[in-house]
Amino acid sequence: MNSLVKWALILLVLFSIILNIVLIGIHSSRSPKCSARSVHPLRAKHDERSVVFADLTREEYVQVQQYMLKQKDLDISTKQLTKPWQNFLFLIDLSLPKKADALAYLDGKGAKPTREATVVVFFGAHSYIKEYVVGPLPNPTYHTDVTQERYKTDLPINARSVTVGEYALLFSFFGEHVFSKLKTLMKESFDVGGDKKLNAFEQMPRGVQSGDRKTWVSFFRDVSGMYIHPVGFEVQVNHESVNASQWKVEKLCYNGQYFDSVEDLKQKYEAGSIKKIVYKESEDYGSLKPRQKPQQIGPQMFHVDGKRYSVSNNHVLYLDWSFAFGLSSATGARVFDVRFKGERIIYELSVQEAMSVYGSVTPGMMMTKFLDSSIGIGRFAHELTRGVDCPYDATYIDTYRYIDVPTPVRFRNSICVFEHNLGQPLRRHFSDFFHNSYGGMVNSALVMRTITAIGNYDYMWDFIFYQSGSVEAKVHATGYISSSYLVDGNLKYGHQVADKVLGNIHTHFINFKVDLDVSGQRNFFQTKDMQYVNRSLPWMPSRYATVPELVEKDLKTEKEAALRYDTKTPRYLHIASNKTNRWGHQRSYRLQVFSFTGDHLPESQTDERSMSWARYKVAITKHKDLEQTSSSLYSQNDAWAPAVDFSKYIEDNESIENEDLVAWVTTGFLHIPHAEDIPNTVTVGNGGGVLLRPHNYFDEDPSIHSADAVYIAPGAEDSCENNRMACLTEETCSPVLEAFTYHGFDGVMKFEE
Repeated sequence: MNSLVKWALILLVLFSIILNIVLIGIHSSRSPKCSARSVHPLRAKHDERSVVFADLTREEYVQVQQYMLKQKDLDISTKQLTKPWQNFLFLIDLSLPKKADALAYLDGKGAKPTREATVVVFFGAHSYIKEYVVGPLPNPTYHTDVTQERYKTDLPINARSVTVGEYALLFSFFGEHVFSKLKTLMKESFDVGGDKKLNAFEQMPRGVQSGDRKTWVSFFRDVSGMYIHPVGFEVQVNHESVNASQWKVEKLCYNGQYFDSVEDLKQKYEAGSIKKIVYKESEDYGSLKPRQKPQQIGPQMFHVDGKRYSVSNNHVLYLDWSFAFGLSSATGARVFDVRFKGERIIYELSVQEAMSVYGSVTPGMMMTKFLDSSIGIGRFAHELTRGVDCPYDATYIDTYRYIDVPTPVRFRNSICVFEHNLGQPLRRHFSDFFHNSYGGMVNSALVMRTITAIGNYDYMWDFIFYQSGSVEAKVHATGYISSSYLVDGNLKYGHQVADKVLGNIHTHFINFKVDLDVSGQRNFFQTKDMQYVNRSLPWMPSRYATVPELVEKDLKTEKEAALRYDTKTPRYLHIASNKTNRWGHQRSYRLQVFSFTGDHLPESQTDERSMSWARYKVAITKHKDLEQTSSSLYSQNDAWAPAVDFSKYIEDNESIENEDLVAWVTTGFLHIPHAEDIPNTVTVGNGGGVLLRPHNYFDEDPSIHSADAVYIAPGAEDSCENNRMACLTEETCSPVLEAFTYHGFDGVMKFEE
């Protein structure tokens, strides 16, 4: 028996060894053939001069903060819950250098510009706002008041953003002056009591005239995706005074009915003389938890030869491209000194503003016009989720910000950079008739991305660099729609998307700044289009043909080049140089705008000036350092007397011939919410952007020189000479793939038996 057991154990061990060898072999064939990654050789070296555009470091933020605190005459607080009647250091951000100074340094013709910071202080004790430039960095020694220089006006305290400290007081105010006095109503209508509460979502602007700070606040259920769970209760609070003891309730709206005071609502509710809301438990339709457990991982990218781009500090190299990048707390993502094959094409490409105008019969959404840079577009660029927000193997970059906080805050992985196969060829041709061949090139491009979650909406900002020499700036919107309680008459302003919930109609307008330098800074603005003309046939003069003809025009002044949203616009818009390509055509870049925006707010509206940039699809202005942005931090809260009125950039009507030009591009879309926006709006079809395309800038398509090109000739289908795909299965660091095959020539047209 012992002998049998011994032999059985020996056979079991041998079987186990053989099985393990087989499994290892199978596993090895499925695994990548090597673990080491090759390094793709870069075509250029990183330029440390890009740091002139780099965001402030944590150390620089601290240095600026400590310097300002030492200025005892300013009496500044940095505490998170600083009261409105105190002086609060709200924002520290990079102060961009003057363009001429930056270019001189970048081109090796001048000294490095002094590194400085912009500091915004809310002087509640004095009822005004000040902006300072603090420098030099590191170790600042001076601060200069630049408020008048930048805005040509004083900034009143009510133009300030609502701070965390003010929000804390507002929440306390609602608890003391509203909820505590309406306990029966709150319980019967909204099941509020004990640990159950409502969440607030404020509407903007805060009133109807300059100086107003009368905010309608709508209340929502305290559940996931609260923005699509309105309860039908809105309160207007007057918080104009920096002294919270003087705040008061101005109006209330309950179930579409208006009341002059909390006491008025309470008395009528208890008397049963109003139409009541009766609480009903609602399903959790706003949750983003998967309805079923994930079963598989979707397709992922891999780099056969290693990453073909490199990030160093705030500088990126990618094949023939190089650029610097940054993230403004107020305006968001931006790139500078964009070069292709070593030649600067773009000085600055940046997000400027994101604006939405809502419609409703209820007060909150009826008033709402969000201007997100006043809240902070870049402020809300949180960590990107690996494999979802960006490809798993992307390069992730941390950022630091100082806005409405006591100390600088680190946002991990808030920018990502990756090369992306867009899934279609950049160009291709299969030659069927003669000279049978196939030539093509995959459309691989570099993407720099950040995503900002501003309240209910998430905006995905992409800057994309193509091998054809094109650059694209685009945005996609996702997140939650804003909604209101469904009352009589509200279906004129959207669609019902849940029980008693209206998805409110709204516009999305996005403004980009495009500072192109095409073959230098002396540029022109040109338009090109077509018209049909009758032409007699040269071989038959009595007969005519209607043929399309090229129409070209140079626009000479800023007013002439301000192309309004409601007018027909030429289909080709160009920033051009007086230098020519090999064929004698002016080198230029085309602005191709993708947009389906709604109508702009009528200019007769008193708050339209704060968003006057949206009057124009494209506006061209002469570059000025003091015309840095199209909007401002203060536009939202003093929309009637905005610190920056973009239309004034155009009013002086300066010449734009042979000048340094800036294009301000407005894009976006109209959103009529629908059932499929529940729980979340998808990015598909919800976006816009501008594509900057070379037009006679080169002598030929520059991507023809890309090593990504593929060429196949009959008889050379499996050759690797002009087609590395044919040998992809032999690459040392690729996963196991099917062997490349090609049979395209089997079906070509033949002119013989």
